[in-house]
Amino acid sequence: MFVSDPETAERRNAAKGNTAQEKAWAVAATVCDPEIPVLSIADLGILRDVQLYDDGGMVPAVQVTITPTYSGCPAMDAIRDDLTAAFNRAGYPSVRVELVLSPAWTTDWMSEDGRAKLEQYGIAPPSGHSAVRHTGPVRLALAVKCPQCSSLNTKELTRFGSTSCKALYVCQDCKEPFDYFKVL
Repeated sequence: MFVSDPETAERRNAAKGNTAQEKAWAVAATVCDPEIPVLSIADLGILRDVQLYDDGGMVPAVQVTITPTYSGCPAMDAIRDDLTAAFNRAGYPSVRVELVLSPAWTTDWMSEDGRAKLEQYGIAPPSGHSAVRHTGPVRLALAVKCPQCSSLNTKELTRFGSTSCKALYVCQDCKEPFDYFKVL
């Protein structure tokens, strides 16, 4: 289940009914993650807020707030540029993109649609929820399902894959390697 952080959920609900605000959110939600192009920044859960404000121009200015998947994520500069370009194409000449680190991003913020897109793309989506959201007994790691053949007979090859957010696995049945998007 997609569990957005409470602040983002409040902001999305406040925008409902405000067509200008909804349109601006929709523009931001078209921007894809440069490392995993099948995911939008909304699917990934890093899109936190979109606000329109008056800066004296004929068209409202836009401020977009995003949270990186981890501090130092190299994709943030590309996402900032892509957001600016998307809003410029949509007729918004003034765009500010703010990066916020708190609260820290978690895979819990990924949408169910985003998780399904990951699997269709050949990346095993995160399984379970982040440890920071749970209290009580220590959780055990479960097997990672192969996105190619759905086998649970998989093995981690290396903790760090093509990006820091992913680990490299191999399926023992179909013998295909695949990325697993780690629970963070």
